[in-house]
Amino acid sequence: MLFLHLVSWAIILGGWLATMKKPGLYAGIPHAALTALITGVLMVGISEMNDGSPNHMKIGIKLLLTLAVVVLAFMAKKKGDEAPRGWITAIGALTLVNIAIALFWSGRHIIG
Repeated sequence: MLFLHLVSWAIILGGWLATMKKPGLYAGIPHAALTALITGVLMVGISEMNDGSPNHMKIGIKLLLTLAVVVLAFMAKKKGDEAPRGWITAIGALTLVNIAIALFWSGRHIIG
């Protein structure tokens, strides 16, 4: 599950970087965003069932960011090459924030 989740975010970020200077959005981004959402929710559910105690504040923020990425990605896909650059930029920025929260919120990954 974690592998699919990470690959989904990598596709979103890579696709966003690949289309920064082009009109429209990489076709795989909306599906990768939806996959990231579903796998994230499933991982939290599995953690809860195994008596885990995920940080609900962190999960809630990441869920809102992911929902925004999913909605923007599908709206941009529908608009095609006419998708506003602001939407495309927001997809990339929200993805980077989501990755940063996942990596740095717990503090376990900070060196020093």
